[in-house]
Formats: sequence, C-alpha cells, structure tokens
Amino acid sequence: MNPVKAVTLRGVEAREVDVEVEMAGGLFSISIVGLPDASVRESKERVRAALRSVGVSLKGRIAVNLAPADLPKEGTLMDLPIAVGLALRSDRLPLSRPSLFMGELALDGKIRPVRGAVPAAILARKSGMPLYVPEGNATQVGLVSDVEAYVVDHLSSLLSHIKSGSDLPRVKPEKPGSDIPAADPDFGDIRGQSAAKRALEIAAAGHHNVLLVGAPGSGKTMLARALRGILPPLSDRELLETLTVRSTLGSDGPLDRQPPFRIVHHTASTVAVCGGGSALRPGEISLAHRGVLFLDEFTEFRRDLVEAMRQPLEDGAISVSRASGTVEYPSRVLLVLAANPCGCGWYGDPVETCKCSASELERYRRKFSGPMMDRVDLHISVPRLSPEELVGLSVAASEKSDSIRDRVCMARSAQRERWRRWGYGCNAEVPEKLLRKEMALSQEGKAVLIKMANRLNLSGRGMSRVLKVSRTVADLAGETEVSKVAVMEALSYRGENRS
Repeated sequence: MNPVKAVTLRGVEAREVDVEVEMAGGLFSISIVGLPDASVRESKERVRAALRSVGVSLKGRIAVNLAPADLPKEGTLMDLPIAVGLALRSDRLPLSRPSLFMGELALDGKIRPVRGAVPAAILARKSGMPLYVPEGNATQVGLVSDVEAYVVDHLSSLLSHIKSGSDLPRVKPEKPGSDIPAADPDFGDIRGQSAAKRALEIAAAGHHNVLLVGAPGSGKTMLARALRGILPPLSDRELLETLTVRSTLGSDGPLDRQPPFRIVHHTASTVAVCGGGSALRPGEISLAHRGVLFLDEFTEFRRDLVEAMRQPLEDGAISVSRASGTVEYPSRVLLVLAANPCGCGWYGDPVETCKCSASELERYRRKFSGPMMDRVDLHISVPRLSPEELVGLSVAASEKSDSIRDRVCMARSAQRERWRRWGYGCNAEVPEKLLRKEMALSQEGKAVLIKMANRLNLSGRGMSRVLKVSRTVADLAGETEVSKVAVMEALSYRGENRS
C-alpha cells in the first residue's frame, strides 16, 4: 500500500514524513505519536470534525504514527495528510501512488494555507511525487519549476479525486517579471554626498559590507535605504532562496526580483536577529538573505549580538543548535551599519562643537568591535550638508538609481563570468586563495598594496577585503587588470576604526 506522505520543516528544508494509521476495536480514541508538537497533537480534533463534515465517521481506537519517530513534527500542515490517511484506512482504499499532502483543516473541511509551501515544492521536485497544496499556497508553489502540484480547497474534493479520479486543478507555473519596483528613495533625490554614493555603488557591485559614519541628519539612513534600489535584480535561484526563507515563516510578501531590505532596531534580541527560539525560526539576518541588512545606530547594539553575527557574515550561513538537533539558515547579506562619530554626534562637524571628553571619545570608539570592523569592506564618511547644498543651489543634478544600477549589473555580470567555474556570483563571496590566483593584480597595484599594508598594519582578512574591493572597482571601470588606481581607491575606504 502506497504511504500517505506529510511534510515537516527543519530550518529551511522540508523533510518527508510517513503517515501510518492503525485502527482497532474498543472505545473511541485517537493518539498521535512520533514527536508531535502541541499543534500536531491538537490536529486530531480538527481532523475528526472535518472528516465528519464529509461523511467519514471514525470509530474504535486509532493510532497515528508519524515516521521517522525521532524527527520532531510541528505545525498545522500535518492536518491534511492525517485526515487523508484516516479516510483511506477507514474505507480500506489504497493510494494509487506515494503523494505529499499539506494543509490546515477547518472544522467544515475547508483547507487553509500553511507555511513551508516552497520547501515542500522543492522536496516534491526532488522525490518526483505529486504535491497537494491549499489554494492560498498555489502561487508560491508555482514558482518552483517542474513540480506536479494540485490545488485543493476542500477535503471532500480531495477525497473524491483519490477515490474516483475526479479532476483537480493543477498549480499554474509562476514567473516573476524582470522589472523591479522604482527605487524609493532614489539616488537622484539625494542632495550631494557624491563620495558616499560612489562607495555605495562599489558596495552594490561587489556585495561588500558598509559602515556609514556621520553626524545626526547627514543622510545615513536615506543612503542606506537607497542602496537597495541599485542592487541587481535577483536571479531565479536567488529569488527561490529568499522565498524559501520567507515561506518557513508563512510570509508571502511581494513576488518580485527586488532584493530584501531588513532594518534591525538596536533593542532586538539575539534570537530575533540570528534565529532560533524554542520553535526554531529564521532571524533577520536570514530574512535579509541576498539583500541588505541595515543596523542603524550600530554603537547602541549589545556586544554579544554583534559578536554573534560575525561568523554568519563570513560563512553566508548560520547554524542554530538545540537539544532536538541543528538547523542551518542562509545569511548571505550585504551588511550596512550606520553610526554617529561620537556620543554627542558632532565630532569633526564644521559647525557644531563636540561636547565629548577624550575619555568619552575613547570609550565610544571601543564600541566598534575590531573583529566586526575587519569584516566591513567600506568605511564611508557622510558629512553634513550646508544649507546651500540642501536647497540645491550649489549641487549639480544627481544621477538616478536606474543608471547606477545598469553599471552595477554590468560589473556583477563580469564577476559571474569570472567566477562561474567555482560557483561564485560576486567578488565578496570568493575565498582569499582563489582571489589571489585569479584577480589579475598589476605589478604597480601589488607594490602599493604592500606599502600601504605595512603602513596601516592590515590584518590578513583586511588585506583580502582590500583585494576584493579593488577587484570590484576595476570591474566597474570595465578593466580586466586591477590597477594601482583601483587599489588606492579600495585602501581609501578602510577607515580609522579598522586594521
């Protein structure tokens, strides 16, 4: 007899679960075993009412085993496969072939959408089994190609399909267009800050981490928000990765190719940012995967949270360990940090006077974690604009985000072509050993890098970051060789808070 298959989530991966049903005489009872959580244990009441509404009466002692028994099962997505298993066992009907089912049941038999539809569709594609999903999840499932998936809106129509072969609508393939929403704010709407805009263009082209330092009101937050508008559109693979993370939380969101942008408040907990918790959920660093993670007022964040982010930023993935096991979430983000130059915010300002003492300045600078700063490629100063610049009297018209994005896409295309053999898409992802071998650093560039590395006391990681940024600068210029000029520009972004 072909088994009824359910789905459970472990991180962003869907796991296959066999639903086994045994019925015996005696007083009525239903027990569900196989490490079910509270929502799965409660499903027996929803399932019984839904089956009764479609004319299936349950009798005797019933045991439902969710195998493998050592894999934790959670969520209401187990309702539908349990109901199908009970209905088929009650009528002694076989399933024509192994099939995956997911959905939450209402008491009247209607099927409600659940989280995890995208991982389930990926599992169905790998296994070659048909997938039955609620109507509310059909759009998400349609984004996964080559999947045999059917839409079910009521338990009665599904049971009729299984028993008599009545037709069910197929999930229609979905293909987001290549267009992305207009940038908001647009770089063209931001007065001045040409140096900061140039640095953010480099960050977008090579996916480099950024630190914005400037006085209150200098435009750090607006620049960070505008960065999203010059990032290249997500590829099919990147879009599926971001949708998979969102799907595990049951969040739909817009189905476009614009990279994610997540803002984290300094009061956020480590679990909220890095993921975890008793139910194991992805955090903000994973929800920003393939996009921008913005930490405003960086110096206000707790030190333990900052240190917890270091390794995920380096590896592009974060592992969360609990007694029930370890799960991994993706975290390939472009990190943007924003901070004031000192506690009062006016250090170095040409108009306002800094009120911080020397000891207060030193204490404030210690908040810039050395290991974290070593993972930031571009240190950008954002000066406060003069009144003339703010009203546009002394500033030329700024370049629009669309034209900047065109240059960024050309540079990113060159990077994909260069690193395609090794599976990397941008300079920031490339390991140091491969980078040194393939980056085509000129002799003049090498000489100036060695000279400045000694002067600035650059660490090994710092050297690697400079090489990656200089390679991106050369890509934006359309140059195959990394020149001395590109290296000098990359070195200019190192900043005083790093080695």
